[in-house]
Amino acid sequence: MTLRVLKPGLQTTVQDAGRPGNLRWGVARGGAADTFAMALANLLLANPLSHPCLEVALTGPELEFTCELSIAICGAEFDLLHNRTPVGNDQVLQMRPGDILRFGGLRSGARAYIALAAELAIDRRMGSLSTHVISGFGGFAGRALQAGDQLPLRNCRIAKTRSLPGPYRLDYRSRPLLRTVDGVEAHCFSENARQQLGAGNFTVSPQSNRMGIRLNGPPLPQERAPQQVSSALCPGTIQVPPNGLPIISFVEGQTIGGYPRIAHVISADVHRLGQLTAGTPLNLETIDAEVARQIQREKASLLMKLPDLL
Repeated sequence: MTLRVLKPGLQTTVQDAGRPGNLRWGVARGGAADTFAMALANLLLANPLSHPCLEVALTGPELEFTCELSIAICGAEFDLLHNRTPVGNDQVLQMRPGDILRFGGLRSGARAYIALAAELAIDRRMGSLSTHVISGFGGFAGRALQAGDQLPLRNCRIAKTRSLPGPYRLDYRSRPLLRTVDGVEAHCFSENARQQLGAGNFTVSPQSNRMGIRLNGPPLPQERAPQQVSSALCPGTIQVPPNGLPIISFVEGQTIGGYPRIAHVISADVHRLGQLTAGTPLNLETIDAEVARQIQREKASLLMKLPDLL
């Protein structure tokens, strides 16, 4: 039982929840860029929330199935064909031997997640199947999928046909809002610099990747920013390098950095970074830490309630 890659797309990789807890060894968390979209796709199939999926970035693949199994696609919206029939996100799709799934044009977002009612029969690395793209390990042969690859599957099954309720369907067409809390060195920046960060004048740079989201816009003033030794980073940390253009550390970001940390994207919004495309304008809003914790609790509760609604 295999999943055959006829066309790989720009960067289609195996991803799960990554490798948290290994920053002290210099290993970034990695894993899915949008863990929320991955969780929704898995919930449709009654999988664990972090069950390994295929992450599709910007340009999607063409896949052939050799066995009966169910799949679900959440996240970025593409034009999709199941054989010759148009299909959509946020529903369980039933695949048969010889069926082909084709990704067409990208409509919104950046990354989609193909959840499988099956297990990928590949080896784990440090407790995860995630592909660490920059380092070249994990996943399938430590890389993005290529034409001709055959992903081995086991325990394939058919899941109940169902779809997400309307309020749970993801929509990336509006201007994204990233809520932040103050970073460790926020006090070292002037009030003008902190207000400028939230003024809505930044866009996503084409130089962004899974390591970091670089922003274009008016440089932040740094007359009070300190010189410092390298300090800890994690996904969501916003650093300001000497050119004044912020960099948001992402899922494969380095574990330490030497630039002052003006802010941090709250945990509940980090997954939104995975749906940003070059040129996207951003709104950044500073909130209180306790409000951030409440938002995280509410989002976790949302996922816990969803199985009862399907």
